[in-house]
Amino acid sequence: MIGVAVVGAGHWGPNLIRNFHDNPRSEVLWVVDRDATRLEEVRARFASVRVSSEPAEAFRDGHVDAVVVSTPTVTHYEIVKAALAGGKHVLVEKPIATEARHAEELCELALQARRVLMVGHVFLYNVAVQEVKRYIEAGELGRIYYASMVRTNLGPIRMDVNAAWDLASHDIAIVNYWLGSEPVSATAYGGAWLNPGIEDAIFATLRYPDGVLAHLHASWLHPRKARDVTVVGDRRMLTFDDLSLTEPLRIYDKQVTEVQTRPAFIDTFASFRASVRDGDIVIPKITPGEPLKAECDHFLECIRTGGQPLTGGREALAVVRALEAIQRSLRHGGREESLPR
Repeated sequence: MIGVAVVGAGHWGPNLIRNFHDNPRSEVLWVVDRDATRLEEVRARFASVRVSSEPAEAFRDGHVDAVVVSTPTVTHYEIVKAALAGGKHVLVEKPIATEARHAEELCELALQARRVLMVGHVFLYNVAVQEVKRYIEAGELGRIYYASMVRTNLGPIRMDVNAAWDLASHDIAIVNYWLGSEPVSATAYGGAWLNPGIEDAIFATLRYPDGVLAHLHASWLHPRKARDVTVVGDRRMLTFDDLSLTEPLRIYDKQVTEVQTRPAFIDTFASFRASVRDGDIVIPKITPGEPLKAECDHFLECIRTGGQPLTGGREALAVVRALEAIQRSLRHGGREESLPR
């Protein structure tokens, strides 16, 4: 039985508490939060769980094997560092940190301590997202041209990080996973209307190797909740609607063929011609699951076996590098920013 301490019982924390409490391979021993009201709610529901306002108290408990961190992003680095120093395995919500140098340090600490460091990029545990990965790797879509990703809703509004760090971090993790690579550059524009310096909406373009583009629209100031993705290849195209429980994926047998151009010096409307093939739409059967449960199961399995997590520290570091490039571009009026290689 793996002893777990959950730090943070706010918006997402109760879901993590529930999953590790209900899992037969783990036991929630501690819940830590600075809000006394939240701790009273935990006491009322989980009588055997000890509570505290100080993470260090839980970290000193020798029965705690793993720490799960669900606190504001700006606090992740210090809490995860202390947990690793205490010899604990760690699952921390995304993003791992607000600076790449801190994420790099946490990866090194986990390596030295021989502890699992996993980050809650939960969408990579979505069955439909994993199915798209299989389509791309099998060459079903052909050469990938671009991906367009929309993640919007009205709230929740963050005060610590902007919409890129809160929302677009999901999509960066997804595209990195699908392509098996990191972006080489980023450009971004955004607007901060509710709180100065914290963008409520961002429009970013990531450039990946081989000319692949990913366009991200992330906003918590939007009338409609959307989690829409389009992937365009030279053989087929794909859409992914994460809000559709029964038919999240559609594969479009569409492509442009027989593109012909005449020399540029011939000024004529007939100088360009292309044939468009419009075939069937296939809707794969996707068995629904609970991505968070799969994520928690994977964390416990990695602790048991010593395996490498799907969303480990290095994968999370790549996301932070992209977010930093987006941040720099936002501050410099949309200038293209290169990512460190």
